[in-house]
Amino acid sequence: MKVAQQSLWMQSRTAIPPRNNLARAQAGMTLLELIIVCAILLVLATAAMPMARFTVKRQKEAELRRDLREMRDAIDRYKDASDRNLIRVEAGTEGYPPDMETLVKGVEIASQAAAGTAAGAAPNGQSAFASTPFGSSSAPTSTGGNATNPGGSNALAGGGGDAIKHVRFLRRVPVDPMTGHAEWGMRSVQDDPGSNSWGGKDVFDVFSLSSAMALDGTKYSDW
Repeated sequence: MKVAQQSLWMQSRTAIPPRNNLARAQAGMTLLELIIVCAILLVLATAAMPMARFTVKRQKEAELRRDLREMRDAIDRYKDASDRNLIRVEAGTEGYPPDMETLVKGVEIASQAAAGTAAGAAPNGQSAFASTPFGSSSAPTSTGGNATNPGGSNALAGGGGDAIKHVRFLRRVPVDPMTGHAEWGMRSVQDDPGSNSWGGKDVFDVFSLSSAMALDGTKYSDW
């Protein structure tokens, strides 16, 4: 009888593993699961990094296009005002801005000749400033009044006296998102279309100084 009981007790000890061994097995499985999860996260992060770099680069390219369009538009507005004899230009130049800082600092548009040109270019004898914004400007000052403008607040609209109007064509020179500096390549009218050196004065075009390639395979300097 004792032998049978002892045999049953030994079988039960063999069938039920010790509690500490079971805890070790469970801890081992938890560590394995943690390693698998970390490996999956690493794979996902590695796959997401190129997409993140692609998104950032695309945003910078959109900013570069916007900055180039803004500066070229300011150059065109300066040239338009120059062609209408509203800006005094240096002899021997083509009427383009001498540099980018001139677009930021602005120029003075004054004299009766400019007022007459502006009045003749706009219908009903009104000032061209009222219909064509060249840029941000301060309030015009003038001397002398007339019958239609007794206070002499704007001689360009009244056609008499000397008017002075400070016009800014560009708020600031933007920072090139590709180089991180507010420095741009410039071309004058006299330069070759593919030239990378500025001949001085008559800023006809601007371009990025970055030599990197865009997502479409072109160079930023060719935009």
